[in-house]
Amino acid sequence: MPSVLFVCVHNAGRSQMAAGWLTHLAGDRVEVRSAGSEPAERVNPVAVAAMREVGVDITAEQPKVLTPEAVQASDVVITMGCGDACPIFPGKRYEDWKLDDPAGQGIEAVRPIRDEIRARVEQLIHELTN
Repeated sequence: MPSVLFVCVHNAGRSQMAAGWLTHLAGDRVEVRSAGSEPAERVNPVAVAAMREVGVDITAEQPKVLTPEAVQASDVVITMGCGDACPIFPGKRYEDWKLDDPAGQGIEAVRPIRDEIRARVEQLIHELTN
């Protein structure tokens, strides 16, 4: 089973939405992780609300610290604005998704970010499971 790690600085918005989408859309076909180089105290409530609108519940998630072990245990590492904070290991597939940061944004600004993440996650699922 392929495993994917989503990483952003605070693990509170983009990476949590991406992990929520991948879990929701791929089910048990893909192992999902998320982490942050400087984790926030909680998941962004606007990101939680935006995901709830489309039937994906990420309320139970907590930001987690990025560890080298999480990167080593993943086949695909997708970063979202974490820059050089992500450790690089040979043999892993790395992608950097350029996405606006939902931090401090209202729901109207977060919805298009959520929808862009869904489209990218759908493409990722296609690549990993076909």
